[in-house]
Amino acid sequence: MTDDNTEAVIRKYALQNAVFFKGAANPKAVVGKVLGENPEYRSRAAEITPLIESIVSEVNRMPLEEQAKALGEIDSSMLTREKKERAYELPELRAAVEGGVVMRIAPGPSGPLHIGHTRVSILNDEYVRRYKGRLIARYEDTNPEKIDPEAYDMIPEDLDWLGVKVHESAVQSDRFEIYYDHTRRLMEMGEAYVCTCDGDDWRKMKEEQRECPCRGLPVETQLERYDRLLSGGYEEGGAVAVVKTDIAHPNPAVRDFVALRVVAHPHPRTGDRYRAYPMMNLSVAIDDHLMGVTHVVRGKDHLNNTLRQEYIFGYFGWKKPEYYHYGLVNIPDAVLKTSLIKEGIRSGEYAGWDDVRTGTVRAMRRRGIRPEAVRRYWVESGIKPVDIQFSWENLYGMNRDAIDDVSNRYFFVADPVRYDIEGVGAIEGRAPLHPDHPERGGRDYRVEGSRTVFISAEDSKAFAAAGLIRLKDLCNLEYGTPAKHAGNDLSVLKRGAKAVQWVGRDGVRAELLMPDGSVQAGLVEPAVLSEKGGTVQFERMGFARLEEVGPGMVRAVFAHR
Repeated sequence: MTDDNTEAVIRKYALQNAVFFKGAANPKAVVGKVLGENPEYRSRAAEITPLIESIVSEVNRMPLEEQAKALGEIDSSMLTREKKERAYELPELRAAVEGGVVMRIAPGPSGPLHIGHTRVSILNDEYVRRYKGRLIARYEDTNPEKIDPEAYDMIPEDLDWLGVKVHESAVQSDRFEIYYDHTRRLMEMGEAYVCTCDGDDWRKMKEEQRECPCRGLPVETQLERYDRLLSGGYEEGGAVAVVKTDIAHPNPAVRDFVALRVVAHPHPRTGDRYRAYPMMNLSVAIDDHLMGVTHVVRGKDHLNNTLRQEYIFGYFGWKKPEYYHYGLVNIPDAVLKTSLIKEGIRSGEYAGWDDVRTGTVRAMRRRGIRPEAVRRYWVESGIKPVDIQFSWENLYGMNRDAIDDVSNRYFFVADPVRYDIEGVGAIEGRAPLHPDHPERGGRDYRVEGSRTVFISAEDSKAFAAAGLIRLKDLCNLEYGTPAKHAGNDLSVLKRGAKAVQWVGRDGVRAELLMPDGSVQAGLVEPAVLSEKGGTVQFERMGFARLEEVGPGMVRAVFAHR
């Protein structure tokens, strides 16, 4: 025999399971919950299981709103799901000493950061935090043709928003003399040379494991050529400084690599002061040593660069950092290339660096993507060498976890269609600002006078086809002109009636900017005017960030569902 208390316990867990899973409780899950939380029932499992199935069947016949209401009356705390987040942790670094870890990120100032750049920034920041070390931001601006002067300010702003703490900053265009001095020392050691061969011929000789004629010239000749290179004695493409490696190395990419090249294009910061520009492998190796970098975490597209840079460390007898190379990431459905975005801004195609059609950090921020979601994504991706496909849906899911609790609920009606209601006096309703936070209060509705409401054009078509519709948290309507009040019985949802968002005559004009750049015009309920910004959820539509909230207009940017 079962008692009333047993049935009450079963009903409570059946309601909770139903609320958590869109109105459909799973009998097996409820059995597990009941027996797990109440071990005294286990000896009676054979007796209780059929009862659980019966109560679950009864609960599943209830509309979701009614299920939630019933559960709230039993125990409102059960309406909130406990989030059991899996703990993801990056692997330990080799030879890492607390307080002694120094790492670096190396953004190129061609524009602001995009979602792909955030990976290396966050991973390095995570390790520096763990070991109480230092993070250096080194701006690698040795390609003057691709520099955007505003990027020197935009990148630190992006890093700050991401929560990446930079302890020291350096700009490579301020360090040319350092690179020149070290290249001269390599020349004097016989480990570098100045090559005046045609570039294609030089590369062909490397492929064939043959030395170019310049490689074996005496050190004195090399130094004379080097002085001429630094003083502007060669035209662009006329000469390069080259670091020697193994000309017979099995990997052709590692054989002799260019250290300095001639660039005639003025630099945004230094103008025409320099014509000999360091290549990445030279400047990075020198800076990593002089800045005391102990660990390097970067993509595996730098594997060949690591092999090249190790030659410079070896020639000078420097201790090499510990290197880690994570797999490449393919980011679909996003415009990331700085030059394309910049051209789009110039042509008027894009409104700016925060245009929602791009994948910039600024666009993510504008849409309401939280930095903690981006951080979680890359930490969970880890530093394994396997290539991965970026998932926007996974990022949105993580962001949903970050913003759901702080996002109050409101109605937004796109392309509104007017309906007057007959057959009733004033209609009243109430909806919570947030279903998990009753302490925040609710939105109280009163539709009177002409009893006018607006629903979306899409919902209006569904209304006309079905003949019956439910205005969420208010009442049911039968189709007509005017529409006819059809009571407030929630069971119409079980009969297939659609529950829709709606706005009364006091609705506020609103614009919702979508990820594809289109704008949905409509109405939003006036309660949203009390919001100070941040994110909200437009019910049955998705999350959005409020960009402008005024008495006559609300502008928001869609984040995701």
